[in-house]
Amino acid sequence: MTNELQRVGRIAFREDGDNWVAYFARENTMEGAIFLGAIKMNFVRGLGKNCKKRKKDFIDLMRACFSDVSEEVLGVRSVWGDPVPAPESERSGNT
Repeated sequence: MTNELQRVGRIAFREDGDNWVAYFARENTMEGAIFLGAIKMNFVRGLGKNCKKRKKDFIDLMRACFSDVSEEVLGVRSVWGDPVPAPESERSGNT
């Protein structure tokens, strides 16, 4: 048995109308992505002094929730690296 980390997917965040949505997706595609949660865009972008903190808090919440489930179901807790920008093919043109 090895302790080597294996990438099995990612949490992808996408703007969808007035919401910022989190999905679990395979590495190189959004096909078959699983909805995890959403937050209103104005809570995480541009309005109010705490937007950057709320954006980070939402990312952390989605990661923690997914890690809890993966640990319970698979017996392995997910490990997360630094956020990586979406591939150009998946960008909506919004930041």
